Amino acid sequence: MRRVRIWMAAGLLAASCACGRTLPSDGTIDVVPVPVRVTPVEGVFRLGASTPVCIESSDERMRWVADALDEVLQPVFGRGLECRFPQAGEPHAVNFLLDASMAPDAYRLTVTPERVDIRAGAPEGAFYAVQTLRQLLPVEAFDGGVRTVELPAVEIEDRPAMAYRGLMLDVARHFFTVDEVKRTLDLLALHKMNVFHWHLTDDQGWRIEIRRYPELTRVGSVRRRTLIGKDPGGEYDETCRYDERPYGGFYTQEEVREVVDYAARRFITVIPEIEFPGHAVAALASYPWLGCTGERYEVRQTWDIDDRVFCVGRDSTFDFIEGVLDEVIGLFPSTYIHIGGDECPTKMWEQCPHCRARMRAEGLTAPRQLQGYATKRVERFLQAHGRRLIGWDEILDGGVSPTAAVMSWRGTEGGIRAARQGNPVVMAPTTHCYLDYYQTDDVANEPLAWGGCLPLSKVYELDPYEGLDSLAQRCVLGVQANLWTEYIPDFAQAQYMLLPRLAAVAEVGWAPRRRNYDDFLRRMEHLRLLYGACGYRYAPHPFVH
Repeated sequence: MRRVRIWMAAGLLAASCACGRTLPSDGTIDVVPVPVRVTPVEGVFRLGASTPVCIESSDERMRWVADALDEVLQPVFGRGLECRFPQAGEPHAVNFLLDASMAPDAYRLTVTPERVDIRAGAPEGAFYAVQTLRQLLPVEAFDGGVRTVELPAVEIEDRPAMAYRGLMLDVARHFFTVDEVKRTLDLLALHKMNVFHWHLTDDQGWRIEIRRYPELTRVGSVRRRTLIGKDPGGEYDETCRYDERPYGGFYTQEEVREVVDYAARRFITVIPEIEFPGHAVAALASYPWLGCTGERYEVRQTWDIDDRVFCVGRDSTFDFIEGVLDEVIGLFPSTYIHIGGDECPTKMWEQCPHCRARMRAEGLTAPRQLQGYATKRVERFLQAHGRRLIGWDEILDGGVSPTAAVMSWRGTEGGIRAARQGNPVVMAPTTHCYLDYYQTDDVANEPLAWGGCLPLSKVYELDPYEGLDSLAQRCVLGVQANLWTEYIPDFAQAQYMLLPRLAAVAEVGWAPRRRNYDDFLRRMEHLRLLYGACGYRYAPHPFVH
């Protein structure tokens, strides 16, 4: 019995030592995206579970910053730090102060042996400082059981160069739960990205509740079956393989509000995309009178482009889309509303008497001009409601108003053209930003992807200003990664396709003129370990030497 007690005492002593361990700093300061200026200083700050947080601001959004710091430190100490709100800065504390002389998204993080001071232009800048602080922690700290962790002394001055740093997630082809969308938003926050473009409707599924049109989710959110394997394109027969189970899902308006609020607390704007006038089959299956023929449609089960699009010759179609957008505007506070506008065939319009009559009434000479007419009409509706229209670069082909924003995906040519004529632009070209492409040319050992090879190095090479003079460069809002999900059936594969390439897009948007790929790879080594500590799945290829 005495021996048992000795072993028990030894075990308790070991456990108490483990729970009270101090993690030393290794002195490395590897931050992604790269800060504007990093100045190492001698010494370390010992951050402990009893270190207070003093927030010298009455801005209510600073509570979101405090919550973000808690999220970072909860796994380290088992709880967040005590927050004093509002409270002037103290020694041996983490101090936050807002400084109106700084840009809203700028911050200065100063770590000395005596204190940690974070000065920011607005809460979003303070939030970005917290993400940097996360990367200064030793990765081992996230295993928990820590009493004290050392931060390297340093002064970091930082702010993003581009106002728009985004990710598009397609939930129409494959559906992702609210929790998975939140995890995606957490990834954006980690990379200091600030726009989540939510692709909510397409031929293969309508994913947002519209109470005025309940059939959109009753019918349009479910496809009868789903193609397995590569889409051959063109006509289909029964030699194609299908998962014969019905596939569906949609977000209620309460869930949409939940996501929008979750994003806002991470200083991320959610931009909804409602496809118009193409990629419309799920809507047409719900309300056949929206199409040119009125036939019985079925939610599309395969991935290629469909000729069946919204009939823009009927006013009832515009009544529908305005009714949809009216509810969308009520759910999303974003300045921009995305209407898609890509890959819209004109075949049905050419044969439709209503569309031909519309062309005559509007003095249009080509069916493609009907898309320009439709886009401008929707834009007028959005403007009347205090919003702005953004669409894929095809909206340029039918003529576009000077106030519409253009998202350039077919290379950068559309973005260059739009910027030169003064339209706001987001660069999201297939050549650098399509993260549904293969990550290596070893296709046999990669998950099924859309096609093409887009390695991390190629993503990093994007120059969003290439081909533009200084005046046109002012029209480039930023950059965006796109994750189309035809061949991404679950969140584990989505993470694999995003990481680490999302980090390259983040750095392009944060520091487009201050980049070095070798240095980026070196800094990514720490972020890669942080991915693992956070439980994210990532592609290992760039880190294998």
